[in-house]
Amino acid sequence: MFKIVKKSKRSQARLGKLKTGHGSIRTPFFMPIATQASVKGLTPRQIEEMGAQIVLSNTYHLFLRPGLEVIKKAQGLHKFMNWQKPILTDSGGYQVFSLASQAKIDNQGVNFSSQINGDKFFLTPVKAIEIQGVLGSDIVMSFDHCPNWPCSRTEAREAMQRTLQWAQEGKNFHQRKKMSSLLFGIAQGSVYPDLRAESARQLRKIGFDGYAIGGLTLGEPFSETKESIQSALQEFPLDQPHYLMGAGQPEQIVDFVQMGVDMFDCVIPTRNARHGLLYVRRKKELTQKNFYQKIHITNAQYKQDLQPLDSKCGCYTCQNFSRAYLRHLFLAQEQLGKTLATIHNLFFYLELMRDLRKMIEQEKI
Repeated sequence: MFKIVKKSKRSQARLGKLKTGHGSIRTPFFMPIATQASVKGLTPRQIEEMGAQIVLSNTYHLFLRPGLEVIKKAQGLHKFMNWQKPILTDSGGYQVFSLASQAKIDNQGVNFSSQINGDKFFLTPVKAIEIQGVLGSDIVMSFDHCPNWPCSRTEAREAMQRTLQWAQEGKNFHQRKKMSSLLFGIAQGSVYPDLRAESARQLRKIGFDGYAIGGLTLGEPFSETKESIQSALQEFPLDQPHYLMGAGQPEQIVDFVQMGVDMFDCVIPTRNARHGLLYVRRKKELTQKNFYQKIHITNAQYKQDLQPLDSKCGCYTCQNFSRAYLRHLFLAQEQLGKTLATIHNLFFYLELMRDLRKMIEQEKI
């Protein structure tokens, strides 16, 4: 299922190959966010052409809309969205706690009201796995309790213990139904390193196809983020994939890969693109400080700037359009501006991962 192809001699970074029902993925990798079975503004063909190996979709959102009956009729999420490569679905845990109204939690699950129409639902750890089975996910995530930050040590421990209970219940169901998908467990524990380590140890005892770190990069100091990640990674099995959920900025990804993280997802490149904030490489070496810069394309300085965003970038946007044209599209509120910006930012992130894989291969990190 997961094979480590090369381990760096300079850090904890490694190259790997993760086998799924819809193909193998080279690690480390980044997953574009297709929350509601769509990467905003892009077609599946565009996503594939820029080199994405896998996308991430959201259990909570797809459960509410369009609903499982529609996806069943479509014979799964892959056919529904016309994406034939792997799909990872998160469990919906974070969204239940952050988006749903009147969410009430106990050890059995979560009662919540849909933010769309107020309909009431009860989501359990077993139901979360069952929903992802209907979606046809290649990688299924255990249902977890993701506490808000800041949270007390008592709150963090309670959420961690509940997540472990749910992980065991979800795995039991996954095994009983003989589901072909890969199942990942999620370590919680907020910014308390000992809780993160305990969570990782207990997940390892349960046994999963991969191990994730959830509930970080939510506003906590970066030093605490790194310490918490390190504490979990030290307890994860070395021969299985490590997934950091929801992170992060480009320079953070470079750091985390060197710590031994294999999988990433984040809304940053697509969300920032839609607001006109674009990433441009400044230096070839990713370990150099300030190897990229952020451009706010609506700034007046780009009004007559007819050069591409990045003359060395191979994306469709940079090969065909100028900064002045992109600025014009944003000011004119043309949808094409958001699309071209999203293409560029996603390509930037995917190219970042390609370069990191090369650097590991060449023993540069």
